[in-house]
Amino acid sequence: MAIFLPERTTTALGSLTPREIVAELDKYVIGQAKAKRAVAIALRNRVRRQRLAAEMADEVTPKNILMIGPTGVGKTEIARRLARLAHSPFIKVEASKFTEVGYVGRDVESMVRDLVELAVDMVRGETGDEVRDKARAAGEERLLDLLLPSSRQGVPGEDPAAVREQAGRSRERIREQLREGKLDERVVEIDVQTPAMPSFEIIAGSSAEEIGSSLKDMMGNMFGGRQKHRRLKVPAALEHLVAEEQAKLVDMEAVGRTAVQRVEQAGIIFIDEIDKIASRDGAGGGARGPDVSREGVQRDILPIVEGTTVNTKYGMVKTDHILFIAAGAFHVSKPSDLIPELQGRFPIRVELEPLTRADFVRILTEPRNALVKQYTALLGTEDLTLTFTPDAVERIADFAARVNDTTENIGARRLHTVIERLLDEVSFTAPELAEKAITIDEAYVDRMLADIVGNEDLSRYIL
Repeated sequence: MAIFLPERTTTALGSLTPREIVAELDKYVIGQAKAKRAVAIALRNRVRRQRLAAEMADEVTPKNILMIGPTGVGKTEIARRLARLAHSPFIKVEASKFTEVGYVGRDVESMVRDLVELAVDMVRGETGDEVRDKARAAGEERLLDLLLPSSRQGVPGEDPAAVREQAGRSRERIREQLREGKLDERVVEIDVQTPAMPSFEIIAGSSAEEIGSSLKDMMGNMFGGRQKHRRLKVPAALEHLVAEEQAKLVDMEAVGRTAVQRVEQAGIIFIDEIDKIASRDGAGGGARGPDVSREGVQRDILPIVEGTTVNTKYGMVKTDHILFIAAGAFHVSKPSDLIPELQGRFPIRVELEPLTRADFVRILTEPRNALVKQYTALLGTEDLTLTFTPDAVERIADFAARVNDTTENIGARRLHTVIERLLDEVSFTAPELAEKAITIDEAYVDRMLADIVGNEDLSRYIL
């Protein structure tokens, strides 16, 4: 039997060529053509793999990617947008937060368990959307039962059919009023299921982490919950009842199986700061011996990346076909400082270029979520029309590039600090302004930022 990707992923990607995938990424990330090309090929290879015979498909594993580049140049954003494009379960973890198994801290297998939890939420949401109409109809019926008085018993000699017909007309009249919003201010009393005991967590390493999760589930099943009466307005009561009906209609066992399959065949794990666990003293940690937060973590990550089976509460998860994208600045260490086995599991390496002033101009205006568009929309909620002139955008980019050159280079993140400082006064006074149209031009940018950027010591603290 052939191995297939989840249907939603297949339909989303089946018609996208690598060039089209890059074009989609271009809508959100400026530059970095090499990195986009690498991830586009990796994504297309998943589509190609599902077309193979079962024996061959099982042998074809993802070619994991190592992104090398300074902070703020788009490494994480490329991976995140790729996952959204593929409708794939995606999680970002930081390698520096893991410790070797047996020590206090998080173990590397937790990244797979977290990815499965995310996939369960994703599949549950999709399944919930499919049964939403049916759940709403059932919830509406339950609410009508609460809104209508007890059914009237027919008097002797009265036609039962006439009684039922009259009750049906009353129910339809109430239903019509409910849908028209005429009952929104009415209050009804519903029974709400509440936990019988507070949930708790055990904060420790891997085995205790699993024990804590299992204990919470076990206690919840043993003690269940209790009914609590709550008085809610009709819209809130309807939403609660619909959610209850939706939960009844969703088969969580099927959701768990689908989520595990989706993680195994389409999951993406982005491991950031992998350079922080690279030893600068050579293999084995030199004279100091292995470090549990460096070589130890690398050794634990290795089986996850090369393919192993991780135990989760939804079943065993094979990591053979999960795509791993690692990223790091590698300012101090080098990719060759990673243990050789781990280096070999990231065969594709792409170097991301530092952002230039011209890139900043494009970042401010071109992407769908460009900063200028974001701030214009934000202040538009205050009925304030904010306009950036082209020379103002050029000046903002110039200041951001200059600060990056004279202080730490944090890439595009510098634009956030610069614009926040630039619009500080406007953002604070926007609700009170009599004039609801402001133009940000080059002179305004100079007035707000020139002194700060010109003073290197001041810009280190403020920008």
